[in-house]
Amino acid sequence: MHAMQYELTLPADYDTAVIRARVARIGHLLDEWDGLGFKAYLLRERGQHGSPVNQYAPFYLWNTVEGMNAFLWGGAFQGLSNDFGRPSVRQWSGLAYEDGGSVGSAARFAVRRRQLMPEGVELAEVMADAVSETQRLAGADGAVLAAAAVDASRWELVHFSLWEHDAPKADGDMFQVLHLSTPGRGRLPRGRQW
Repeated sequence: MHAMQYELTLPADYDTAVIRARVARIGHLLDEWDGLGFKAYLLRERGQHGSPVNQYAPFYLWNTVEGMNAFLWGGAFQGLSNDFGRPSVRQWSGLAYEDGGSVGSAARFAVRRRQLMPEGVELAEVMADAVSETQRLAGADGAVLAAAAVDASRWELVHFSLWEHDAPKADGDMFQVLHLSTPGRGRLPRGRQW
């Protein structure tokens, strides 16, 4: 399991209706993408839900590296690069995934929290805590799903969760979900990934 995200930070006066129209037009193209667990098309708008910026920031959880590579190198990602410039693509190794109690519901909001791991911590303990946090988030009222992943080059954890309502039981950056492609969500491995 692999997590991936890129962020397009847009001008403060940017008309986010452009992003909404783009997702409405092309979001379905990944609804059956081989190797994709899910893609959440995410938008946060300046002044809403505590956001200081306008930002389009899709989040992916991949079942296979081949599916991720086909997306990045096979041409699909080129359209975004042509329209907005080529963004830096962050990648994390999967630590844990859980369906939430509202897994069949429409995801309306997402929360992403990134945290650096300080020097001197016991890695096994930090990872066990990340798995526990994933379970806690998935068990909260209104949770659609929760995941945790790590970037070992930066020693950064990312916690990601999807919610059916705008009062998630999670801390972090809050995004609106414009579309959710879930071709392989049922095949994502549950629980701890090692």
